[in-house]
Amino acid sequence: MLTMNEDLEGALKEYLRLMDEEEYFEAHEVLEGAWHPLRKADHPLKNLVKGLINGAVAFEHIKRDRQNVHDKARRVIASYERHKHLCVVGIEHEELFTQARNKIEFLKLKYKKVFTS
Repeated sequence: MLTMNEDLEGALKEYLRLMDEEEYFEAHEVLEGAWHPLRKADHPLKNLVKGLINGAVAFEHIKRDRQNVHDKARRVIASYERHKHLCVVGIEHEELFTQARNKIEFLKLKYKKVFTS
């Protein structure tokens, strides 16, 4: 049986792979599966994980060009913005979390018009 730590590590790796493939909804789903036990255990990384989940959702709205995409993407990315500061030196899976944060920051720049206009 996998531990919560191993589940989170695997989910982060899969999240990164899916984000690279622009499969944002699937990335959100994978990480959400790892988030539920973190939330129930009141794990210190639960909010950072939730922020990354919402980061993926924001880009799924953009990918699908949803009606009111600017408002929806900005509203959802706000959760990521509130929690990204939790990605600090020394946390579990620091390298994976840093890669995930950097990926979202890259996508925010790529879709800057959505978040600034």
